[in-house]
Amino acid sequence: MAQIRDGFQSRLGFVLAAAGAAVGLGNIWGFPTQAANHGGGAFLLVYFIVIFLLALPALFTELYIGHSAQANPVKALAEACQSTSKKMGAAAGYIGLGGAIVMLSFYSIVAGWMLAFALEPIATFFGLTDIANFLKSDSILRNFIFTPLMLILTASIILKGVKSGIEVWSRRLMPVLLVLLLTLIAYIATLDGASEGFNAYLVPDFSKVTDPDLIIAAMGQAFFSLSLGVGCMMIYGSYLKRDANVAKMSISVAMLDTSVAFLAGLLIIPALYVAQAQGVEIMQGGKLIGEGQLIFAVLPQLFATLGAFGLVVAFVFFVLMSIASLTSTISSTEIPVSFLVENHGFDRKPATWLVTVIVGICSSVIIVNFEWLFGLVITVFTQYQLPLMGLFYFVVVGWLWKRGNKLHESNKLGYKVLANYIRFICPILMLAVFANVAFKE
Repeated sequence: MAQIRDGFQSRLGFVLAAAGAAVGLGNIWGFPTQAANHGGGAFLLVYFIVIFLLALPALFTELYIGHSAQANPVKALAEACQSTSKKMGAAAGYIGLGGAIVMLSFYSIVAGWMLAFALEPIATFFGLTDIANFLKSDSILRNFIFTPLMLILTASIILKGVKSGIEVWSRRLMPVLLVLLLTLIAYIATLDGASEGFNAYLVPDFSKVTDPDLIIAAMGQAFFSLSLGVGCMMIYGSYLKRDANVAKMSISVAMLDTSVAFLAGLLIIPALYVAQAQGVEIMQGGKLIGEGQLIFAVLPQLFATLGAFGLVVAFVFFVLMSIASLTSTISSTEIPVSFLVENHGFDRKPATWLVTVIVGICSSVIIVNFEWLFGLVITVFTQYQLPLMGLFYFVVVGWLWKRGNKLHESNKLGYKVLANYIRFICPILMLAVFANVAFKE
Protein backbone atom coordinates (compact mmCIF):
# COMPACT_ATOMS: atom_id res chain seq x y z
CA MET A 1 0.00 0.00 0.00
CA ALA A 2 1.37 3.43 -0.98
CA GLN A 3 2.44 5.64 1.87
CA ILE A 4 0.49 8.86 2.34
CA ARG A 5 2.90 11.69 1.62
CA ASP A 6 3.54 14.20 4.39
CA GLY A 7 2.92 17.88 3.65
CA PHE A 8 2.27 21.38 4.92
CA GLN A 9 -1.05 21.81 6.68
CA SER A 10 -1.47 25.56 6.34
CA ARG A 11 -0.55 28.38 4.00
CA LEU A 12 1.16 30.27 6.84
CA GLY A 13 3.22 27.20 7.76
CA PHE A 14 4.42 26.83 4.18
CA VAL A 15 5.22 30.53 3.74
CA LEU A 16 7.21 30.65 6.99
CA ALA A 17 9.07 27.44 6.11
CA ALA A 18 9.87 28.49 2.54
CA ALA A 19 10.87 31.99 3.62
CA GLY A 20 12.98 30.39 6.34
CA ALA A 21 14.72 28.30 3.70
CA ALA A 22 15.39 31.47 1.72
CA VAL A 23 16.37 33.64 4.69
CA GLY A 24 19.96 32.62 5.17
CA LEU A 25 23.24 34.26 5.95
CA GLY A 26 23.29 35.82 2.45
CA ASN A 27 20.33 38.02 3.40
CA ILE A 28 21.93 39.19 6.61
CA TRP A 29 25.59 39.64 5.67
CA GLY A 30 25.49 39.80 1.86
CA PHE A 31 22.50 41.96 0.98
CA PRO A 32 23.18 44.96 3.27
CA THR A 33 26.76 45.54 2.14
CA GLN A 34 25.83 44.94 -1.51
CA ALA A 35 23.22 47.68 -1.12
CA ALA A 36 25.54 50.12 0.64
CA ASN A 37 28.33 49.56 -1.89
CA HIS A 38 26.05 50.03 -4.91
CA GLY A 39 24.32 53.34 -4.36
CA GLY A 40 22.22 52.68 -1.23
CA GLY A 41 18.59 53.43 -2.03
CA ALA A 42 19.33 53.14 -5.77
CA PHE A 43 20.33 49.50 -5.25
CA LEU A 44 17.19 48.90 -3.18
CA LEU A 45 15.01 50.31 -5.95
CA VAL A 46 16.65 48.15 -8.63
CA TYR A 47 16.65 45.13 -6.29
CA PHE A 48 12.89 45.36 -5.72
CA ILE A 49 12.31 45.63 -9.48
CA VAL A 50 14.59 42.65 -10.15
CA ILE A 51 12.85 40.55 -7.48
CA PHE A 52 9.70 40.99 -9.55
CA LEU A 53 11.39 40.47 -12.94
CA LEU A 54 13.69 37.51 -12.19
CA ALA A 55 13.57 36.11 -8.66
CA LEU A 56 9.79 35.79 -8.40
CA PRO A 57 9.46 33.89 -11.75
CA ALA A 58 12.41 31.69 -10.70
CA LEU A 59 10.76 30.97 -7.35
CA PHE A 60 7.45 30.20 -9.06
CA THR A 61 9.19 27.91 -11.56
CA GLU A 62 10.92 25.86 -8.88
CA LEU A 63 7.81 25.60 -6.68
CA TYR A 64 5.67 24.78 -9.73
CA ILE A 65 7.85 21.84 -10.84
CA GLY A 66 7.79 20.33 -7.34
CA HIS A 67 4.10 20.99 -6.75
CA SER A 68 3.06 19.44 -10.07
CA ALA A 69 5.06 16.26 -9.48
CA GLN A 70 4.41 15.99 -5.71
CA ALA A 71 7.88 14.46 -5.53
CA ASN A 72 11.54 15.18 -4.76
CA PRO A 73 13.68 17.00 -7.38
CA VAL A 74 15.08 13.82 -8.99
CA LYS A 75 11.61 12.41 -9.62
CA ALA A 76 10.07 15.80 -10.39
CA LEU A 77 12.61 16.77 -13.05
CA ALA A 78 12.58 13.29 -14.61
CA GLU A 79 8.80 13.51 -14.89
CA ALA A 80 8.88 17.06 -16.30
CA CYS A 81 11.45 16.03 -18.95
CA GLN A 82 9.84 12.70 -19.91
CA SER A 83 8.73 14.04 -23.33
CA THR A 84 12.32 14.89 -24.27
CA SER A 85 14.79 13.03 -22.04
CA LYS A 86 13.77 11.53 -18.74
CA LYS A 87 17.41 10.62 -18.02
CA MET A 88 18.53 14.22 -18.50
CA GLY A 89 15.88 15.43 -16.04
CA ALA A 90 16.91 12.83 -13.47
CA ALA A 91 20.59 13.71 -14.00
CA ALA A 92 19.81 17.37 -13.27
CA GLY A 93 17.98 16.23 -10.15
CA TYR A 94 21.05 14.28 -9.04
CA ILE A 95 23.26 17.33 -9.64
CA GLY A 96 20.91 19.34 -7.43
CA LEU A 97 20.98 16.55 -4.84
CA GLY A 98 24.77 16.58 -4.82
CA GLY A 99 24.73 20.37 -4.60
CA ALA A 100 22.42 20.24 -1.58
CA ILE A 101 24.85 17.91 0.22
CA VAL A 102 27.83 20.10 -0.71
CA MET A 103 25.98 23.23 0.41
CA LEU A 104 25.03 21.57 3.69
CA SER A 105 28.64 20.55 4.24
CA PHE A 106 30.02 24.09 4.25
CA TYR A 107 26.86 25.78 5.55
CA SER A 108 26.84 23.53 8.62
CA ILE A 109 30.39 24.65 9.42
CA VAL A 110 29.39 28.33 9.20
CA ALA A 111 26.21 27.63 11.19
CA GLY A 112 28.42 26.06 13.86
CA TRP A 113 30.44 29.29 14.02
CA MET A 114 27.22 31.22 14.67
CA LEU A 115 26.28 28.86 17.50
CA ALA A 116 29.74 29.18 19.07
CA PHE A 117 29.64 32.99 18.84
CA ALA A 118 26.15 32.95 20.43
CA LEU A 119 27.51 31.05 23.44
CA GLU A 120 30.63 33.23 23.81
CA PRO A 121 28.84 36.18 25.54
CA ILE A 122 27.39 33.74 28.11
CA ALA A 123 30.86 32.36 28.87
CA THR A 124 32.22 35.92 29.14
CA PHE A 125 29.40 36.95 31.48
CA PHE A 126 30.26 34.11 33.88
CA GLY A 127 33.97 34.94 33.71
CA LEU A 128 34.90 31.76 31.81
CA THR A 129 37.61 33.52 29.82
CA ASP A 130 39.33 30.41 28.43
CA ILE A 131 36.03 28.98 27.17
CA ALA A 132 35.04 32.37 25.69
CA ASN A 133 38.36 32.60 23.85
CA PHE A 134 37.93 29.03 22.58
CA LEU A 135 34.43 29.81 21.29
CA LYS A 136 35.83 32.80 19.35
CA SER A 137 38.92 30.94 18.14
CA ASP A 138 39.30 29.72 14.59
CA SER A 139 40.25 26.19 15.60
CA ILE A 140 39.71 22.77 14.08
CA LEU A 141 38.55 21.46 17.46
CA ARG A 142 35.84 24.12 17.72
CA ASN A 143 34.65 23.24 14.21
CA PHE A 144 34.55 19.53 15.08
CA ILE A 145 32.39 20.30 18.12
CA PHE A 146 29.91 22.80 16.69
CA THR A 147 29.43 21.48 13.14
CA PRO A 148 28.05 18.13 14.45
CA LEU A 149 25.91 20.07 16.94
CA MET A 150 24.21 21.96 14.07
CA LEU A 151 23.83 18.74 12.09
CA ILE A 152 22.16 16.99 15.04
CA LEU A 153 19.93 20.00 15.70
CA THR A 154 18.84 19.96 12.06
CA ALA A 155 18.31 16.19 12.07
CA SER A 156 16.14 16.37 15.21
CA ILE A 157 13.69 18.61 13.32
CA ILE A 158 13.80 16.65 10.03
CA LEU A 159 13.12 13.38 11.92
CA LYS A 160 9.66 14.64 12.85
CA GLY A 161 8.63 15.10 9.22
CA VAL A 162 7.15 18.03 7.33
CA LYS A 163 4.00 18.74 9.35
CA SER A 164 5.34 18.00 12.84
CA GLY A 165 8.95 19.02 12.26
CA ILE A 166 9.62 21.54 9.50
CA GLU A 167 6.27 23.36 9.69
CA VAL A 168 6.07 23.48 13.49
CA TRP A 169 9.62 24.73 13.93
CA SER A 170 9.34 27.24 11.09
CA ARG A 171 6.28 28.72 12.79
CA ARG A 172 8.36 29.09 15.96
CA LEU A 173 11.72 30.17 14.57
CA MET A 174 10.68 32.72 11.93
CA PRO A 175 8.65 34.97 14.28
CA VAL A 176 11.53 34.85 16.80
CA LEU A 177 13.95 35.84 14.01
CA LEU A 178 11.76 38.82 13.06
CA VAL A 179 11.34 39.96 16.70
CA LEU A 180 15.11 39.75 17.32
CA LEU A 181 15.82 41.63 14.10
CA LEU A 182 13.40 44.46 14.96
CA THR A 183 14.70 44.64 18.55
CA LEU A 184 18.30 45.02 17.38
CA ILE A 185 17.33 47.66 14.79
CA ALA A 186 15.55 49.67 17.48
CA TYR A 187 18.57 49.50 19.78
CA ILE A 188 21.22 50.30 17.14
CA ALA A 189 19.13 53.28 15.99
CA THR A 190 19.70 54.94 19.38
CA LEU A 191 23.51 54.91 19.06
CA ASP A 192 25.86 57.56 17.67
CA GLY A 193 26.59 57.11 13.97
CA ALA A 194 23.38 55.18 13.19
CA SER A 195 21.73 58.08 11.29
CA GLU A 196 24.70 58.18 8.88
CA GLY A 197 24.21 54.47 8.27
CA PHE A 198 20.50 54.88 7.59
CA ASN A 199 21.36 57.59 5.03
CA ALA A 200 23.97 55.39 3.33
CA TYR A 201 21.43 52.56 3.07
CA LEU A 202 18.18 54.35 2.28
CA VAL A 203 19.04 57.56 0.42
CA PRO A 204 19.26 56.79 -3.32
CA ASP A 205 22.10 57.89 -5.55
CA PHE A 206 19.99 57.96 -8.69
CA SER A 207 23.04 58.51 -10.90
CA LYS A 208 23.84 54.82 -10.27
CA VAL A 209 20.40 53.39 -11.13
CA THR A 210 21.45 52.65 -14.73
CA ASP A 211 24.92 51.38 -13.77
CA PRO A 212 25.27 47.88 -15.33
CA ASP A 213 27.34 46.69 -12.35
CA LEU A 214 24.54 47.73 -9.96
CA ILE A 215 21.86 46.05 -12.08
CA ILE A 216 23.78 42.76 -12.38
CA ALA A 217 24.66 42.83 -8.67
CA ALA A 218 20.98 43.31 -7.83
CA MET A 219 19.99 40.43 -10.15
CA GLY A 220 22.53 38.09 -8.59
CA GLN A 221 21.57 39.05 -5.03
CA ALA A 222 17.85 38.69 -5.77
CA PHE A 223 18.37 35.19 -7.18
CA PHE A 224 20.70 33.97 -4.43
CA SER A 225 18.74 35.52 -1.55
CA LEU A 226 15.74 33.31 -2.36
CA SER A 227 17.83 30.11 -2.16
CA LEU A 228 17.00 29.22 -5.75
CA GLY A 229 18.71 26.63 -7.92
CA VAL A 230 19.42 23.89 -5.38
CA GLY A 231 15.97 22.29 -5.10
CA CYS A 232 14.92 23.58 -1.65
CA MET A 233 11.89 25.34 -3.10
CA MET A 234 11.11 22.38 -5.34
CA ILE A 235 10.89 19.99 -2.40
CA TYR A 236 8.83 22.45 -0.35
CA GLY A 237 6.54 23.03 -3.34
CA SER A 238 6.00 19.28 -3.55
CA TYR A 239 4.62 19.31 0.02
CA LEU A 240 1.92 21.85 -0.85
CA LYS A 241 -1.63 20.57 -1.16
CA ARG A 242 -2.82 19.76 -4.68
CA ASP A 243 -5.23 22.71 -4.77
CA ALA A 244 -2.66 25.28 -3.55
CA ASN A 245 -2.27 28.49 -5.54
CA VAL A 246 1.47 28.36 -6.34
CA ALA A 247 1.55 31.87 -7.80
CA LYS A 248 0.10 33.44 -4.63
CA MET A 249 2.39 31.34 -2.45
CA SER A 250 5.39 32.48 -4.48
CA ILE A 251 4.49 36.14 -3.98
CA SER A 252 4.03 35.63 -0.21
CA VAL A 253 7.40 33.89 0.17
CA ALA A 254 9.22 36.48 -1.96
CA MET A 255 7.67 39.36 -0.01
CA LEU A 256 8.62 37.89 3.38
CA ASP A 257 12.16 37.05 2.27
CA THR A 258 12.64 40.50 0.74
CA SER A 259 11.30 42.13 3.90
CA VAL A 260 13.84 40.26 6.02
CA ALA A 261 16.66 41.24 3.64
CA PHE A 262 15.54 44.88 3.82
CA LEU A 263 15.34 44.77 7.63
CA ALA A 264 18.80 43.17 7.76
CA GLY A 265 20.07 46.23 5.93
CA LEU A 266 18.40 48.49 8.51
CA LEU A 267 20.41 46.65 11.16
CA ILE A 268 23.79 45.94 9.54
CA ILE A 269 24.59 49.24 7.77
CA PRO A 270 23.76 51.53 10.74
CA ALA A 271 25.66 49.06 12.98
CA LEU A 272 28.72 49.48 10.74
CA TYR A 273 28.57 53.26 11.03
CA VAL A 274 28.06 53.01 14.79
CA ALA A 275 31.20 50.86 14.84
CA GLN A 276 33.03 53.54 12.84
CA ALA A 277 31.94 56.17 15.39
CA GLN A 278 33.54 53.92 18.05
CA GLY A 279 36.82 53.86 16.13
CA VAL A 280 36.39 50.51 14.35
CA GLU A 281 37.70 50.27 10.77
CA ILE A 282 34.74 49.52 8.47
CA MET A 283 36.12 50.34 5.01
CA GLN A 284 38.31 48.18 2.80
CA GLY A 285 39.39 49.25 -0.68
CA GLY A 286 36.95 52.15 -0.60
CA LYS A 287 33.98 49.88 0.13
CA LEU A 288 32.21 48.71 3.27
CA ILE A 289 33.54 45.49 4.73
CA GLY A 290 31.16 42.59 4.10
CA GLU A 291 30.49 38.90 4.66
CA GLY A 292 32.68 36.89 7.06
CA GLN A 293 34.90 39.75 8.19
CA LEU A 294 31.82 41.87 8.93
CA ILE A 295 30.16 39.19 11.05
CA PHE A 296 33.17 37.76 12.89
CA ALA A 297 35.47 40.79 13.20
CA VAL A 298 33.80 44.19 12.79
CA LEU A 299 30.51 43.61 14.63
CA PRO A 300 32.13 41.80 17.61
CA GLN A 301 34.46 44.81 17.94
CA LEU A 302 31.37 47.03 18.05
CA PHE A 303 29.68 44.84 20.68
CA ALA A 304 32.87 45.00 22.79
CA THR A 305 32.65 48.82 22.87
CA LEU A 306 29.12 48.71 24.33
CA GLY A 307 30.24 47.49 27.74
CA ALA A 308 28.20 44.92 29.68
CA PHE A 309 25.12 45.49 27.51
CA GLY A 310 27.25 44.60 24.51
CA LEU A 311 27.17 40.99 25.74
CA VAL A 312 23.36 41.00 25.49
CA VAL A 313 23.45 42.55 22.01
CA ALA A 314 26.11 40.05 20.85
CA PHE A 315 24.07 37.13 22.23
CA VAL A 316 20.85 38.29 20.54
CA PHE A 317 22.64 38.96 17.24
CA PHE A 318 24.29 35.56 17.03
CA VAL A 319 21.11 33.77 18.10
CA LEU A 320 19.48 35.58 15.17
CA MET A 321 22.27 34.36 12.86
CA SER A 322 21.95 30.81 14.24
CA ILE A 323 18.20 30.78 13.50
CA ALA A 324 18.83 32.06 9.96
CA SER A 325 21.38 29.24 9.52
CA LEU A 326 19.11 26.55 10.96
CA THR A 327 16.08 27.38 8.80
CA SER A 328 18.34 26.99 5.75
CA THR A 329 20.00 23.73 6.83
CA ILE A 330 16.56 22.23 7.48
CA SER A 331 15.40 22.79 3.89
CA SER A 332 18.66 21.55 2.36
CA THR A 333 18.62 18.37 4.46
CA GLU A 334 15.06 17.59 3.42
CA ILE A 335 16.14 17.25 -0.25
CA PRO A 336 18.33 14.11 0.11
CA VAL A 337 16.13 12.72 2.89
CA SER A 338 13.01 12.86 0.67
CA PHE A 339 15.02 11.28 -2.17
CA LEU A 340 16.01 8.30 -0.02
CA VAL A 341 12.45 7.91 1.29
CA GLU A 342 10.68 8.19 -2.09
CA ASN A 343 13.20 6.67 -4.53
CA HIS A 344 14.79 4.00 -2.35
CA GLY A 345 12.10 3.09 0.18
CA PHE A 346 13.92 4.25 3.30
CA ASP A 347 12.02 5.11 6.46
CA ARG A 348 12.50 8.75 7.46
CA LYS A 349 14.60 7.99 10.54
CA PRO A 350 17.41 5.97 8.89
CA ALA A 351 17.30 8.30 5.86
CA THR A 352 17.80 11.34 8.10
CA TRP A 353 20.71 9.81 10.01
CA LEU A 354 22.36 8.52 6.82
CA VAL A 355 22.23 11.99 5.26
CA THR A 356 23.51 13.53 8.50
CA VAL A 357 26.47 11.12 8.59
CA ILE A 358 27.32 11.74 4.91
CA VAL A 359 27.17 15.51 5.38
CA GLY A 360 29.21 15.17 8.57
CA ILE A 361 31.94 13.28 6.67
CA CYS A 362 31.96 15.89 3.88
CA SER A 363 32.11 18.70 6.46
CA SER A 364 35.03 16.97 8.18
CA VAL A 365 36.95 16.79 4.90
CA ILE A 366 36.38 20.53 4.41
CA ILE A 367 37.42 21.32 8.01
CA VAL A 368 40.78 19.50 7.76
CA ASN A 369 41.46 21.00 4.30
CA PHE A 370 39.89 24.34 5.13
CA GLU A 371 42.41 26.73 3.59
CA TRP A 372 41.81 25.71 -0.01
CA LEU A 373 38.67 23.56 0.01
CA PHE A 374 36.18 25.87 1.74
CA GLY A 375 36.63 28.71 -0.77
CA LEU A 376 36.63 26.29 -3.70
CA VAL A 377 33.36 24.66 -2.62
CA ILE A 378 31.64 28.04 -2.21
CA THR A 379 32.94 29.26 -5.59
CA VAL A 380 31.84 26.18 -7.55
CA PHE A 381 28.48 26.11 -5.83
CA THR A 382 27.51 29.81 -5.96
CA GLN A 383 29.18 30.85 -9.22
CA TYR A 384 28.35 27.81 -11.34
CA GLN A 385 25.81 25.34 -9.98
CA LEU A 386 23.13 27.66 -8.62
CA PRO A 387 22.76 29.96 -11.66
CA LEU A 388 23.04 27.07 -14.15
CA MET A 389 20.41 25.03 -12.31
CA GLY A 390 18.16 28.10 -12.16
CA LEU A 391 18.60 28.47 -15.92
CA PHE A 392 17.81 24.78 -16.43
CA TYR A 393 14.56 25.09 -14.46
CA PHE A 394 13.48 27.95 -16.75
CA VAL A 395 14.31 25.83 -19.82
CA VAL A 396 12.38 22.85 -18.39
CA VAL A 397 9.19 24.82 -17.72
CA GLY A 398 9.51 26.98 -20.84
CA TRP A 399 10.61 24.43 -23.43
CA LEU A 400 11.12 20.80 -22.36
CA TRP A 401 8.01 20.06 -20.28
CA LYS A 402 5.25 19.20 -22.74
CA ARG A 403 2.68 16.78 -21.30
CA GLY A 404 0.88 17.97 -18.18
CA ASN A 405 2.42 21.45 -18.12
CA LYS A 406 -0.72 23.38 -17.12
CA LEU A 407 1.10 26.69 -17.51
CA HIS A 408 1.21 26.16 -21.29
CA GLU A 409 -2.09 24.31 -21.57
CA SER A 410 -4.14 27.05 -19.87
CA ASN A 411 -6.14 29.50 -21.99
CA LYS A 412 -6.01 32.21 -19.32
CA LEU A 413 -4.20 35.34 -20.50
CA GLY A 414 -2.19 35.67 -17.28
CA TYR A 415 -0.82 32.13 -17.59
CA LYS A 416 0.01 32.65 -21.27
CA VAL A 417 1.94 35.82 -20.50
CA LEU A 418 3.80 34.12 -17.62
CA ALA A 419 4.58 31.05 -19.74
CA ASN A 420 6.09 33.16 -22.53
CA TYR A 421 7.98 35.34 -20.04
CA ILE A 422 9.55 32.22 -18.47
CA ARG A 423 10.29 30.82 -21.93
CA PHE A 424 11.88 33.84 -23.58
CA ILE A 425 12.89 36.52 -21.07
CA CYS A 426 13.94 34.69 -17.89
CA PRO A 427 16.66 32.55 -19.55
CA ILE A 428 18.30 35.71 -20.93
CA LEU A 429 18.24 37.41 -17.50
CA MET A 430 19.58 34.24 -15.88
CA LEU A 431 22.39 33.98 -18.44
CA ALA A 432 23.36 37.56 -17.56
CA VAL A 433 23.59 36.62 -13.87
CA PHE A 434 25.62 33.51 -14.68
CA ALA A 435 28.03 35.39 -16.97
CA ASN A 436 28.60 37.97 -14.26
CA VAL A 437 29.18 35.63 -11.32
CA ALA A 438 31.08 32.96 -13.26
CA PHE A 439 33.51 35.24 -15.07
CA LYS A 440 33.93 38.09 -12.64
CA GLU A 441 37.51 38.94 -11.70
